[in-house]
Amino acid sequence: MNRRTAIQRLATFFLTTASLAEAQQAGKVPRIGFLLGSSPGPDPRVEAFRQGLRDLGYIEGKNIAIEWRYAEGKEDRLPELAAELVRLNVEIIVTDGTYVTRAAKNATKTIPIVMASDGDPVGNGFVASLARPGGNVTGLANLLAGLSGKRLELLKEAVPGLSRVGVIWNPENPSSVSGFKDTQEAAKALALQLQSLEVRGIDDFAGAFQTATKRKIRALSVVSDSLMFTNRKRLLDLALKYRFPTMHTQSLWVEAGAVMSYGTNFPDLYRRAATFVDKILKGRTPADLPVEQPMKFELIINLKTAKQIGLTIPPNLLVRADRVIR
Repeated sequence: MNRRTAIQRLATFFLTTASLAEAQQAGKVPRIGFLLGSSPGPDPRVEAFRQGLRDLGYIEGKNIAIEWRYAEGKEDRLPELAAELVRLNVEIIVTDGTYVTRAAKNATKTIPIVMASDGDPVGNGFVASLARPGGNVTGLANLLAGLSGKRLELLKEAVPGLSRVGVIWNPENPSSVSGFKDTQEAAKALALQLQSLEVRGIDDFAGAFQTATKRKIRALSVVSDSLMFTNRKRLLDLALKYRFPTMHTQSLWVEAGAVMSYGTNFPDLYRRAATFVDKILKGRTPADLPVEQPMKFELIINLKTAKQIGLTIPPNLLVRADRVIR
């Protein structure tokens, strides 16, 4: 072997070794997918998830990669978006609601799925039980339906003499069906008459408010899901136009202009979803990670919106609010 050949081989060896080391280093950066039903843009829930990762030492773009996929309120896009993440061979898929989780679960039976939020993981067939999920899905439940009675109580207190309440809900979402049934039971206990206002798409919102007006409904309770949340501006604009006080499931609605919300602190759920990602990346399996439930509940009141529609919030309700937007 002459000197020139030896140098070439030695150079090839070092280049190959460097390439392998670089590939191994790249392989250490886990890649996860986050599938959302909403549109891109500022979202306190997403920022809470990122903060949760940062708290655990994960910095997006440095030691963890995230593939973001948004359905932009179009649920028919979810199966393809989920399939796309599966083709990318992400290590974990994080989801943000019933429709999204169902699309991910239909797309893969092996890639771990972390629910950042779901109304009824057992009833929706995502897990065998909260304590032992048993499959490739785990995460957090949001208890949306279980708080329906408390929401109606607060709405009744905010609107003196309230006897009829309209419920805006999506009958095509299983979690919304559970929420509506729970609201029906709670209404009976509170001696409230309930008017069902079904919304299956953006074109149904105007008709729901027109029906509520004709039936002399005085307040509305909204069973939130991805359809409602994606179209929240449309819904809240109509509520303002028709001067309806509305009750919602989370603070993001009130920050967008709704009168009231009582329920789970959703950003906290998304922050905690990061801990599931961390545990799975460190070797735990979804089947053995119990589904967790909310730890924080909050009453938020938008006094500015209340004044715009001519509603005076009783002082004793205001002092119990966790936050008042003025």
